[in-house]
Amino acid sequence: MAGPSRQQRRERRAQQPALAGAGGPPAPPARPVAHREGGGDQPERRGRFRFFHESYAELRKVEWPDQKAVISGTTVVIIACIIVGTYLYLNDTLWKYVVKHILLG
Repeated sequence: MAGPSRQQRRERRAQQPALAGAGGPPAPPARPVAHREGGGDQPERRGRFRFFHESYAELRKVEWPDQKAVISGTTVVIIACIIVGTYLYLNDTLWKYVVKHILLG
């Protein structure tokens, strides 16, 4: 499935009042620093848990490709690797001949 067109993206942005005249996305609100005395490594543990929780939440937002897109993308990469590999092999063979027979005589 193709993504939205440029016009559709512009219309969607125009409908968002926070972004309409700001010239870009608004800055995220500042988070208060949680400071507790005698907490040991508790803030670090909460930070790790929070990191994994936020990572999982972001991964749920990802639009994962379907099987057709994965197969076509993989095919393109394999064909590109074959073309570049062949080019490099032929170039190496040519320069090996030039060095051996012309430069070293």
